[in-house]
Amino acid sequence: MTNESIFLEHVGDSPRMRILQYLIEGRDFDYTLTDMLNAGVSWGTLNSLVPKLEKLGIVVKVRKIGRATLYKISRQNETAKQLIALYDKLILQSLDEHEQKAEIPVRHGKKAV
Repeated sequence: MTNESIFLEHVGDSPRMRILQYLIEGRDFDYTLTDMLNAGVSWGTLNSLVPKLEKLGIVVKVRKIGRATLYKISRQNETAKQLIALYDKLILQSLDEHEQKAEIPVRHGKKAV
């Protein structure tokens, strides 16, 4: 990952936070462990972190399809709620900053052409 995300820049770029960011970004969907490899962590790390996050109640098992278990971030867990709120706030702040930079400068009360 060459460009660090605004979220990881604030909370730290660790495998745990990469997994959480991935699940927060796709909070309306459920994912297999194989899907979560797209978060940029190794299989071994994923297999050790997901059970820990599940034990904390931040990640929940949603369903099974064949042998695959699907997970998602818990919307009922207070920690997960706070992380989602932080993620959303940071993204909105970033968008606002980009909009302000993109605005056309004003000269004499009129927009510059």
